[in-house]
Amino acid sequence: MAAIATFRESRTREGGENAAKEKLKFVTSEGIKPMASFDHMCLKDGLLRGIYNHGFEKPSAIQQRAIMPIIEGLDVIAQAQSGTGKTSMIALAACQLVDTASREVQALILSPTRELAAQTEKVILAIGNYLNIQVHSCIGGKSLGEDMRRLENGVHVVSGTPGRVNDMLHRKTLRPRHIKLLILDESDEMLSRGFKEQMYNIYRYLSHDVQVCLISATLPNEILDMTKLFMTDPVRILVKRDELTLEGIRQFFVSVEREDWKFDTMCDLYDTLIITQAVIFCNTKRKVDWLSEKLRSNNFTVSSMHGDMPQKERDAIMKEFHKGESRVLITTDVWARGIDVQQVSLVVNYDLPNNRELYIHRIGRSGRFGRKSVAINFVKNDDINILRDIEQYYSTQIDEMPMNVADLL
Repeated sequence: MAAIATFRESRTREGGENAAKEKLKFVTSEGIKPMASFDHMCLKDGLLRGIYNHGFEKPSAIQQRAIMPIIEGLDVIAQAQSGTGKTSMIALAACQLVDTASREVQALILSPTRELAAQTEKVILAIGNYLNIQVHSCIGGKSLGEDMRRLENGVHVVSGTPGRVNDMLHRKTLRPRHIKLLILDESDEMLSRGFKEQMYNIYRYLSHDVQVCLISATLPNEILDMTKLFMTDPVRILVKRDELTLEGIRQFFVSVEREDWKFDTMCDLYDTLIITQAVIFCNTKRKVDWLSEKLRSNNFTVSSMHGDMPQKERDAIMKEFHKGESRVLITTDVWARGIDVQQVSLVVNYDLPNNRELYIHRIGRSGRFGRKSVAINFVKNDDINILRDIEQYYSTQIDEMPMNVADLL
């Protein structure tokens, strides 16, 4: 409790105490004006060139509403469904706000997984190419020495995971005094129990008036309620829960009476999976290892990835999948948030996720930017209530899988 009290005090500005006592109503703030074109956002010329060169033609709905408040220096809570350009919005805002004349870290972007942090780094490098933006991903599993060397040489933006960033701050290799922008990507995960202590430790190093932006597809009320401890009158850009189900993603279930039957169903589906690229989600690392080995022993070609694998191996698997050299990836929820592979148009939940928010993140790995895709859920008899709960929570419909599911891909 003492830590939280200090946390609140460190972020309180004039009038903040009264605001903290009030129960916030989380609706989209009034006066948000969508910007229909990047040209109207007063962006740096080099950044505009980078955006258009990267293939972006016009801002997505969340980009139209959230980019201007962020670059105007306001605290922002932005929620939008998966595949709508949140990562590129983060990259754009960071590139616009940093001063490249100074080789100090000015923007810190925190992500829950190494892969998402590395992906954000790549997008910043791409759209910031004409600005000579220096960015470095500080993530676990990679060389401490390389992190220290890059940070000592000077970078403008750090995209990292909480553990490694916390370590770099503690070692005084990451100098925080010029950081003016803190972005929490997949912020519901970042503020959950697993990261909360690390987040608090990182926050203590930053200036009391640092700009804070929270970005996610799902922001449960308990997370939103927490924001009054460290944000000042944030602009809120939130979509309603029943608008979260992803357009263009057809959702189906397959009834399997027992756990044993899932594997046979998976084998029957394999030819459908390799029509496109597919991601299969399991709830545990052990299940990922078991399923991938069992499929390989039955002469099916699959890749697999989870958090216990060495980082080099994870990087190699991601590279193969991005290039389309592997077609089927079996993984845990380490892959559920923010990872963008455009060709994925089929997601299989071998296990139903452990919470409702994860369902949206998982199926959002397909249907990127409105492409048509399919999600298939394996449902045991005792899972029916979980499936119906997901349907009700998101006001969506999950139908029994048709025989011709391959025709929908």
